[in-house]
Amino acid sequence: MKFVRAVSSAGRARRSHRRGRGFEPLTVHYPNPVMNSYKKTVLTLIAVILLAAVSLYALQTRSPFVASRAFEDMRTMVNLGPRPAGSDAIEKTRTYILAELRKAGLKPQLDEFEAMTPRGRRKMINIRADRAGTNPAVIALSGHYDTKLFDKVKFVGASDGASSAAWLLEMARITSNLKLDNTLEFIFFDGEEAVVDWSDEDSRYGSRYDVARRTKDGTLKQLKALILVDMIGDKNLDIKKEGQSTDWLTSIIWSNANKLGYTREFLNETQIIEDDHLPYLSAKVPAVDIIDFDYPDWHEPTDTLDKVSGDSLKKVGDVVYASLPEIDKRVSALK
Repeated sequence: MKFVRAVSSAGRARRSHRRGRGFEPLTVHYPNPVMNSYKKTVLTLIAVILLAAVSLYALQTRSPFVASRAFEDMRTMVNLGPRPAGSDAIEKTRTYILAELRKAGLKPQLDEFEAMTPRGRRKMINIRADRAGTNPAVIALSGHYDTKLFDKVKFVGASDGASSAAWLLEMARITSNLKLDNTLEFIFFDGEEAVVDWSDEDSRYGSRYDVARRTKDGTLKQLKALILVDMIGDKNLDIKKEGQSTDWLTSIIWSNANKLGYTREFLNETQIIEDDHLPYLSAKVPAVDIIDFDYPDWHEPTDTLDKVSGDSLKKVGDVVYASLPEIDKRVSALK
């Protein structure tokens, strides 16, 4: 992914203070202790009721996402070392992902392709699995499982690579009893990272291939919504809205984050990020990018397990899990 720019809040009101001219009569207000006490009691009661309502909603809608299990998935992948496209380590990562998807009752598929990179042709493999719905339309949860290639640095990508793949695995496990009308698909992208330097040609190989594949076989029109997660492992999770993402998807997700009390993690600020959602947006597929780019260890050898948390993955899981039924209804209503 690539950070492009932050977006400032538009149209912020400016307050002007005007001084009065001449003299105005002095009015003295004496406090009414009984009325003040009554107001305080009422306001306190309202605050308690609102807090109880938010807490009840959170208890009812938080997902069965298991933070510790997701963290162990991250640990397993990180312990394999750097996992750039075409490496032995990414092959071992792929074997692990396939085994976990099968344990979750899914039948994963491999999409193999050769990508032309600045360092020649390179074999890459996307992984897909789905939970079939009664409708042919598809809602996709997606993320990448490769890590950035560095020649002189050991980069294990705890947040940038392992967190998205671990999150997808846990979402695949916990959605077995989630009743949706439309098919839920899980996509693990290979080749999100640039082989040399990020550009439109040297990046997002897996997502670009997936859009081309669906376009060629005529299934792109069935893909009605795509949710992308990236770099969501940060212990100090703070996710800004991605400014190019589809408005209605962003609105649903951030609304549920607010209801769950995750306003500290899902910020009401906007940034522009180049990521795996852009090929889908270019193909007119509604898509949203959930990414924490405020991460000091991005593409540094310090992006290690001590910087990430299973609780951060769970918070994103809770929000998306709560959002899926609403997204499902919206997709079913699309013509």
